[in-house]
Amino acid sequence: MSRSFTIRVPATSANIGPGFDVVGLSLSLYLTLSVTVSSPSAPSAEEPPLIRYSGEGADEVPLDAYKNLTTRVALYVLRCHGVPAFPANLTIHAANEIPFGRGLGSSGAAVIAGVLLGNELGALRLSRARMLDFALMVERHPDNVTAALVGGFVGSYLRELDPAATEAASVPLSEVLPEYPPDAGADWGVHPPQPPLGIGHYVRFGWSESIKAVAIIPRFELSTAKAREVLPSSYSRKDLVFNLQRLAVLTTALAQNPPDPELIYEAMKDRVHQPYRKTLIPGLPEVTSRITPSSHPGLLGICLSGAGPTILALATSGFEAIAEDARAIFREKNVEVDWKLLTVVGGSTVEP
Repeated sequence: MSRSFTIRVPATSANIGPGFDVVGLSLSLYLTLSVTVSSPSAPSAEEPPLIRYSGEGADEVPLDAYKNLTTRVALYVLRCHGVPAFPANLTIHAANEIPFGRGLGSSGAAVIAGVLLGNELGALRLSRARMLDFALMVERHPDNVTAALVGGFVGSYLRELDPAATEAASVPLSEVLPEYPPDAGADWGVHPPQPPLGIGHYVRFGWSESIKAVAIIPRFELSTAKAREVLPSSYSRKDLVFNLQRLAVLTTALAQNPPDPELIYEAMKDRVHQPYRKTLIPGLPEVTSRITPSSHPGLLGICLSGAGPTILALATSGFEAIAEDARAIFREKNVEVDWKLLTVVGGSTVEP
């Protein structure tokens, strides 16, 4: 007797202006896993899952279950609960709408999909809070994975742990899911570190249903690692206060009806990451300064999505004018873009 289920994980946008590494937003693009276990056989190391992949990134994603990020995370979750291998006759079809390397949370979605997959295959019945612990052992920045898991507009933090209290608190990310060697297989990473309890904590903010997100997506990838390399190791008190003031206002302003463009546009400005990433994204300063609520009625605010290069414009109307004028500005820098009108959605789901 076969068993099938479907996992859906939304795209996310992190930072949202001043909320660097703090806030995230779930958006209506999805990574969908269609999973089938065609027999109730005992786990078998000799039968790795059959993985198929379609959509965004189909030419880049490894289909080896011991190298694919989602299945590696799933196996990590299973092994932490005493399940050494995948069930036999496991087939996974991943259909992905989330562009890779564009600041829309593709890797965070893959991690959350893996946690949900492991939870479902092992019948573990993990709470959302415990699933977040597992996700944060792989992705130590909580903004994307929290938004992907719980949905909506969320703020989160990663609890600092005393390394003496638990071995896992000091385990580097690379040791949880290391880069596998070419010959990696079922015996790699058999005894992983257990996540401490309560690594991540979050709160969901309100969100006005009138606000949609225009994702303006340049046709080039930008790795998060490269985008982090350009950031300074310290900031002035003035710049930190600038961001804290705006973030305090923004988390309430985006829930008000009707939203106030003058309040939100200023509250979405940033001095912590966007100024330093402009050298990596031609057209970023021009788009974020020339497209304003006065020039584009309906616009509320505009910012870099995650590490970029996608630009996120929050608006209540005038979506096409915002996107097409941003396209024209990017073309001045010889950069072509695509754009999508997205809504803020709920979190991940698992359905029969």
